[in-house]
Amino acid sequence: MKRTVLTAVVIVLSCASCNRAAPVSGAGGKPTVALVLKTLNHPFFVDMRRGAQEAADRLGVTLQVQAAEREIDVEKQMQIVENMIQTGIQALAITPSGSREIVSALVKARDAKVPIVVVDTRLDPKAAADAGVHGETFVGSDNYEGGKLAGEYLVKATGGKARVGILEGIPGHETGDSRLRGFRDAVKGAAGVAIVASQPANWERDQGFNVFQNMLQAHPEIDSVFACSDLMALGAIEAIRAAGKTGAIKVVGFDALDDAKKAIAAGSMEASVAQFPAEMGRAAIESAVKVIHGEKLPDEIKVKLELVTRDNVK
Repeated sequence: MKRTVLTAVVIVLSCASCNRAAPVSGAGGKPTVALVLKTLNHPFFVDMRRGAQEAADRLGVTLQVQAAEREIDVEKQMQIVENMIQTGIQALAITPSGSREIVSALVKARDAKVPIVVVDTRLDPKAAADAGVHGETFVGSDNYEGGKLAGEYLVKATGGKARVGILEGIPGHETGDSRLRGFRDAVKGAAGVAIVASQPANWERDQGFNVFQNMLQAHPEIDSVFACSDLMALGAIEAIRAAGKTGAIKVVGFDALDDAKKAIAAGSMEASVAQFPAEMGRAAIESAVKVIHGEKLPDEIKVKLELVTRDNVK
């Protein structure tokens, strides 16, 4: 009887051990890198995924990509990170939906000794330091400089005389805040440029339309727009068209998406700051692989910016 009970205990313990997550490996035991994006319902992150996959194929690693439906769904992104860690990934590359909020999920990566590569949007430095979370490197463009580039262009394009409406990203998120700060710094020295309204549109095209439509009704004197992303800029262009003001309001965006380039070529949009998300994706996975192999990385890896206008859109 005692032997029967002992055997049953051994079986139960064996089954329990079977349910523990084993480290994830691809075919042939290749290391697995997780890429957690803000969303895959945005061309910017689709391009980033493409660049990451090219690097993963070239370097012989298995890439797992997941994202929330909406860019603003920080809680879903946190769940994704936690689930990825439990599968036993060897490295994590992430574009944080919330610079502060995501830190609590990254604590679990730290505890599991999973190296972190931060992409496109920086972690909040205080929140990360307080939690003891350290990214191996940051891969991305300088959003502040991109905002300055947009502001300097608008000052020049308007001859230093403009009434500007701004469509912000998500308040408190590093990417949009840096772009906004750079733009404001670029135009503050132009006495004839006034920012008459500035409101969040949360990176989304429909909100860009709704927010700018209301903004234009409240401030009909607006003759220029800076949108912290092209999706919001494209929404603003639709609102401008609905108001019968196409061609009367200059629109400057950020990201140089294909639809924005078409709008620039057509003359309904003035310019956009180009980032290179596919290059970010490639650099992120290359960095993750180097960390897996024990290589030390620089604190940041910058990806270039470029202003796209009618002169160079083709």
